[in-house]
Amino acid sequence: MTGQDRARSVQLSWSGLGAMILPDGFSERGYVLEIGGVEQSHVDLNHPERIVYEYLRRIANVVDTVAPEGEQITAAHLGAGGLTLPRYIQATRPGSRQVAVEIERELLSLVTRELPLPEGTRLARVTDDARAALPDLARIAGLAEGEGFDVVVLDIFSGRDSPEHLACQEFYAEILPLLSERGVVLVNVGDDPGLAFFARQAEALAEATWRDPRLGAQSGAWVLTDSSMTSGRREGNLILAAGPGMLDASARAESWRAAGPHPGAVLDPAQTQEFVGRLREMHR
Repeated sequence: MTGQDRARSVQLSWSGLGAMILPDGFSERGYVLEIGGVEQSHVDLNHPERIVYEYLRRIANVVDTVAPEGEQITAAHLGAGGLTLPRYIQATRPGSRQVAVEIERELLSLVTRELPLPEGTRLARVTDDARAALPDLARIAGLAEGEGFDVVVLDIFSGRDSPEHLACQEFYAEILPLLSERGVVLVNVGDDPGLAFFARQAEALAEATWRDPRLGAQSGAWVLTDSSMTSGRREGNLILAAGPGMLDASARAESWRAAGPHPGAVLDPAQTQEFVGRLREMHR
């Protein structure tokens, strides 16, 4: 390992895994973040508006429609990675107020040192457990009293390795009140064939929305994913979306599907329930 490689790598104290930033091999200033030898994030310093990972592009498609093009938004990122999405929001909605929570202190330091954020980025950084940090996020992000987040992205989950206190209806119920009237919570769920973990998360998020006084019985969870994932027989990522901003989402669903990556599927809450029901039948 060269001296430069050592400078771009750290040992993470919470997980004990190694983290390293490496050239992506196909762009001039593109890099990948590896944790434990597994690619976790991609960043293009020349083009922060460019998103390579399929699941993150689907999240960005929803973010694009939260507010009119170019308008500033407020965003919280639970799980920082390479800070790809905060960079994207700054590139497409300059000056947006954002906050990122990451439990690995060394990871935030490595990423911000080796992959500088775009000029003008307003991103508060918090080293803490995502659930423990929730009560103070609005204050840390500089939101006014009563002001909510337009976007909350939860990108911590990876199947059976997900912390139990974050993979539950109670945690989702704590996130929903933090959203603005146009706000959306977006949850990245990676799962194995059978999608048993995803099914539990979809049910938990839907239950949280039904119990939320602003949302109620007409709400539920939406899903965005590769259309092949709806067979339930593949491993991969699925995005769950819910919140006040999803109550009138039917008019935007086709634009999310058309934005790709292709082939893509966008399921409304009723279709999500049906999908989860089919997954439950597979496991009987």
